[in-house]
Amino acid sequence: MGKIIAIANQKGGVGKTTTTVNLAASLGVLEKKVLLIDADPQANATSGLGIDVEEIEIGTYQLLEHTKNAKETIISTDSPNLDLIPSHIDLVAIEIELVDKNEREYMMKKAILDLKDDYDYILIDCAPSLGLLTLNALTAADSVIIPIQCEYFALEGLGKLLNTIKSVQKIHNPELDIEGLLLTMFDSRLRLSNQVVEEVRKHFSDMVFDTIIQRNVRLSEAPSYGESIIKYDASSKGATNYLNLANELLKKNKETV
Repeated sequence: MGKIIAIANQKGGVGKTTTTVNLAASLGVLEKKVLLIDADPQANATSGLGIDVEEIEIGTYQLLEHTKNAKETIISTDSPNLDLIPSHIDLVAIEIELVDKNEREYMMKKAILDLKDDYDYILIDCAPSLGLLTLNALTAADSVIIPIQCEYFALEGLGKLLNTIKSVQKIHNPELDIEGLLLTMFDSRLRLSNQVVEEVRKHFSDMVFDTIIQRNVRLSEAPSYGESIIKYDASSKGATNYLNLANELLKKNKETV
């Protein structure tokens, strides 16, 4: 049975979508069957995999509304072993539409339950907020990866996110684990980057992934070509970082892979 991992942080610009797309592609290259669910109305994970967002008619919106079953919302991508449930700007309305529904926090969990047998990993790219979309993802997930940017305000808001995770564990999903904190956008030349790494490791020790995602021009360029870093430039530092992360994740989950 597959593992569902949400990639979440309510702060924008911390490398959440970059991580979801490239970790998914890396796991696919390592011969794991992967599904990426784009649960962000900005649909950057969808366009980052070369899918034209304007042409999306069925995706996460229909999945959460339960107007289509999960298998009908899945499309294939050019990346090996990687499928996608795409997003569209329409998803922005879902929080309002679900607000008066019973068990609104469980819409995604119910919808994707049957997919766990079809994939080794299901990764959910969360919106940069702690709203109903993110709550649905955390309720559906087995664990969560939290990307943390190696910059001054890195730890700001982390406490709030950890409190949200605790409350999800208490009320909606007692099985939810923290898969790990992932340090992103690291620049070894900057003293500040090194200080952030030191602080995060000091406070959260074993919760932090060994792999650090370094700042990399090729990594920034890849989405504009609708490609993962693995496809865009497999020899780049960014590709090496995400393959290392995928290997670390597999090693960490040795009981379930």
